[in-house]
Amino acid sequence: MHSTLIVARMDPASSIDVAELFGEFDRTEMPHRMGTRRRQLFSYRGLYFHLQDFDSDNGGELIEEAKSDPRFAAISQDLKPFIEAYDPATWRSPADAMATRFYNWTTSS
Repeated sequence: MHSTLIVARMDPASSIDVAELFGEFDRTEMPHRMGTRRRQLFSYRGLYFHLQDFDSDNGGELIEEAKSDPRFAAISQDLKPFIEAYDPATWRSPADAMATRFYNWTTSS
């Protein structure tokens, strides 16, 4: 499984609105189309964390393909009032807001 973590800024009071937008989006076939296995949203002191797990490490490629879908464009637009770039001066795409994993541990069960 491959994971990405997007970091941005969000007023904590917006969490209900953001959750509703993703709830609607995730009820479509879009997560399957993008290879999304799980999505988790977190907030902490004005920060927004979007953790997305994919079936494989080609999630980025599938998301690039999904960007042409009107539903992808719509949720991106609908989130704009609630989510702002962590660093607006350097942000061009979600890739500019992705955290870098520097440690990973998994149970061997």
